[in-house]
Amino acid sequence: MENLDRLLKGISARIFQAGGIDKPLVTKRRSRLCVGVRASHRYLIPDGVVLNVSSSGVTYFMEPGEAVELNNLEVMLSDSEKAEEIAILSLLTSEIAESARDIKYMLDGIIEVDLSFARAAYAYWMNGVRPIWTSEGCGGISSGGGDYLFSIDIEGIRHPLLHGTSRKHLSNILGSNSLNSMEVDEDSMLDTGKHSKNVSEFPVPINIKVEYGTRVVVISGPNTGGKTASMKTLGVASLMSKAGLYLPAKNTPKLPWFDFVLADIGDHQSLEQNLSTFSGHITRICKILEVASNESLVLIDEICSGTDPSEGVALSTSILHYLRDHVNLAVVTTHYADLSLLKDKDSRFENAAMEFSLETLQPTYQILWGCTGDSNALSIAKSIGFDSDIIERARKWVEKLVPEKQQERSGMLYQSLLEERNRLEAQARKAASVHTEIMELYHEIQAEAEDLDGHVKALMAKETQLVQLELKAANSQIETVVQNFENQLRKASPDQFNSLIKKSESAIASIVQAHCSSDSLPASETDTRSYTPQLGEQVLVKRLGNKLATVVEAPRDDETVLVQYGKIRVRMKKSDIGSIKSDKKSKATILVPSLKRQVKQSFSELNKDEEVSHGPRVQTSKNTVDLRGMRVEEAARHLNMAISAIEPLSVIFVVHGMGTGAVKECALEVLGKHPRVAKYEPESPMNFGCTVAFIK
Repeated sequence: MENLDRLLKGISARIFQAGGIDKPLVTKRRSRLCVGVRASHRYLIPDGVVLNVSSSGVTYFMEPGEAVELNNLEVMLSDSEKAEEIAILSLLTSEIAESARDIKYMLDGIIEVDLSFARAAYAYWMNGVRPIWTSEGCGGISSGGGDYLFSIDIEGIRHPLLHGTSRKHLSNILGSNSLNSMEVDEDSMLDTGKHSKNVSEFPVPINIKVEYGTRVVVISGPNTGGKTASMKTLGVASLMSKAGLYLPAKNTPKLPWFDFVLADIGDHQSLEQNLSTFSGHITRICKILEVASNESLVLIDEICSGTDPSEGVALSTSILHYLRDHVNLAVVTTHYADLSLLKDKDSRFENAAMEFSLETLQPTYQILWGCTGDSNALSIAKSIGFDSDIIERARKWVEKLVPEKQQERSGMLYQSLLEERNRLEAQARKAASVHTEIMELYHEIQAEAEDLDGHVKALMAKETQLVQLELKAANSQIETVVQNFENQLRKASPDQFNSLIKKSESAIASIVQAHCSSDSLPASETDTRSYTPQLGEQVLVKRLGNKLATVVEAPRDDETVLVQYGKIRVRMKKSDIGSIKSDKKSKATILVPSLKRQVKQSFSELNKDEEVSHGPRVQTSKNTVDLRGMRVEEAARHLNMAISAIEPLSVIFVVHGMGTGAVKECALEVLGKHPRVAKYEPESPMNFGCTVAFIK
């Protein structure tokens, strides 16, 4: 290329010197380098080839014969370079194609991360909060104690677009003030604070609360009152939640998942499509009804407006009844007062009204749920600056069309409803506070009751264990005394029997006395009736299932006592209160005295005749015959052998038990017929399942 350029520059310089061109010209035509020459001087290049001619025909672009070979070489090398470039690009393309799936996966990940950062940046910029989804089945009381009575519960939400505009405006104000911070004075700083305050109050936050079961919400109220903006706010909030965006609201917004958000807002008249205002609305509503499902949100602004009011009300009512049965929620705005009466016949309808201040004649842009609002057209027209004569004439026409003083009554009713709403809201807050305190008290009392039940069970188990230990100790000591008595009885003479019996009796009586205190004896009914609890004493309340309670007030003359169970104080009758001692030690009062009676009866003195003729009436292993578990024949044989082997003038204890009674009958029959048996005593409550026989 350097050789070709040098060659053509030399030829072009010669042509210029010969007057064949105004200035040397080397250019490219048809991808080949050439020189320019006047048509009249083309003879200066005798072997040249004309590649192109200027539009005027004055200049020829010719390739000299010396440059043909170099141009051919340049074209060939350029083609080779392009072929190599295509080969390299093809190789790179094939490698990229092999990694297309990985690249697409990485790109999707980058897009997802980028979108997440965008959502986070937007949420941080507008100070948004995260919404949660609700459904028909999630009503009830949460763990935190809050009531979930609303399918839509959004507090203090601002329209996202208006909110974004106001924040940009505030940022611009603060930014311009910060740039000129060195030059502002105190007055300008106050003005800036006032501007920022005005910006922060725009747009006005609204509350959207729709109860479970509500399918259609009819919003009425004055023009320019914010009906359409409120409805748009709900629609945009639903779409933002589905897109994973935070909402410019307070606390935690709650709303359902809507599969479609279908809206008919604005005027859809069209000269091109031959649509009037009414037909434009109806066309859009018709398309909405075709695609709406039972999970859709439908928003209709000024439903069936632009036609005869009577027909508009009829058609609107029919459409709302259809939406009630086929969509999740429909929100419509209207000036038809008859649509607000649908709530009286069907609880699935709900009314709402935009608040209007009669003092300032300006809307407050707040939604009053459960209310119906007036249009206030004359008041709004007056505030705008309409001619007063026209306003007054219109007011007279209204008085003719509306019954006398009905407007005044409506205004008074509206104000009373507002006052009632404020009063009910205060009562609701107070009731919620009381409910929270009651629930805390309930859980605390329940916990204490569970602790008391466990304490009572533990106390009963402990006392039962103590009684059993005392019984075991008493039995062990008595068995030791009886064993010593049997050993001494074998070695003693008949003259020493009485002293041994008295000595053993005294030892056993002292053991029983040591384990049987006077206060553990069972109380009679007279003692129970005469029981008077003392202040601070723990008692058992029978009507509470024998729960432990504390006496907090001395008994009155009317035989009532004030007791405290946990944190609850109840006045009970004395007859419904029992002593812990008499109930908790029932086992000791039953078992220990019975043992004492049994021991005393075992060692009771025989009458004088028996004491002379028979031995001591003390049951030992030597004078006891146990027939339990034997058959009748075996028992009879065993008893006959025992009677025959025992010493004269002795006492024998025949243990036959109860069972079916066959062994007992057999034993009594043998004792009645045996010649050595002087007499026998049948079983008694102290000798249950045992018969005492006296041997001759």
